[in-house]
Amino acid sequence: MNKAKQTEEKFALTSSRHFPQWLTQQQISIVFTTYQGNKVYFIGVQPEGRLSIFERTFMRSMGIAVTDDARTLALATQYQIYRLDNVLATGQQTPDGFDALYGPHQSWITGDVDAHDVSFAQDGRPVFVATRFSCIATVSDGHSFRPLWKPPFISKISPEDRCHLNGMAMIEGKPAFATAISRSDMADGWRDKRADGGIVIDVNTNEIVAAELSMPHSPRMYRGELYLLNSGTGEFGKIDRESGTFEPIAFCPGYARGLTIRNGFAIIGLSLSRDNRTFSGLPLDQALLDRETEPRCGLAIVDLATGDMIHWVRIEGVIRELFDVSALPGVRRPSAIGFKTDEVMHVISVEA
Repeated sequence: MNKAKQTEEKFALTSSRHFPQWLTQQQISIVFTTYQGNKVYFIGVQPEGRLSIFERTFMRSMGIAVTDDARTLALATQYQIYRLDNVLATGQQTPDGFDALYGPHQSWITGDVDAHDVSFAQDGRPVFVATRFSCIATVSDGHSFRPLWKPPFISKISPEDRCHLNGMAMIEGKPAFATAISRSDMADGWRDKRADGGIVIDVNTNEIVAAELSMPHSPRMYRGELYLLNSGTGEFGKIDRESGTFEPIAFCPGYARGLTIRNGFAIIGLSLSRDNRTFSGLPLDQALLDRETEPRCGLAIVDLATGDMIHWVRIEGVIRELFDVSALPGVRRPSAIGFKTDEVMHVISVEA
């Protein structure tokens, strides 16, 4: 590889001017994943007020979930669901000044189920969307996974990615709503309905509560409202569950995927579109042209009250796509242990 190519492929992150102060004011840090880059990134704030960027390698990093106290993470990867726990006590720091150190303590081998969104059930075990098998599942101690629910139009749980079930919203530790790209019951059939075949399904009643969406992703419950990303149109909004309509709140300058909401602000992942049929020819392309703007990779922070993008993060270079994003409440500067060095052998925590 020549020198020019090496420079082009470097990771570069920039943010809006007051983004570090906003993180400090909100008392959060951010974690996001990229399966395209096989990375988990942590964004926090250093003591002098500059951004802290920390990354670790996990193959095909997808959905990520955080417990309410930010002590535990769940991470969906290529063929495993990991549990990572903060090994530091409250108020403790590493010698490098990190106030959270997430170490992998448990994993479940699922095989290639193409796990997308992941969360925690009431018993603390991971629940995830097994996209390749068109179902919501949980980990199993004796098998690859245990199906919990499938859409009513899916006739069989099989490794065919029929409807591209991808997103899951939880209420009190139970799956409540799910997003799918279409109602197809044929192998890979969802690709034929990318532009306007998207749906939101009520997991408890099997009713379709919203339809005619474009590549919907990342449904999330917040203060009794159901929010999601209508990725194919580049819109963040919420579902009026009485009328079944999608109400846009903000336009996202990129393929929106990955969403968390904290303190009245939505943190949204943005990706560049791939040069293939799956991500081309969507309404998003024309929406970007109409606004005379280029798609970007990074994060958008949107005020729910106004729809304004109050802060942003741009990522350039080797990383072009993000999958999921979450917030770490009460954590200022997070870090993690990976498997590329022998660190995982030497950082040991003992239960009191």
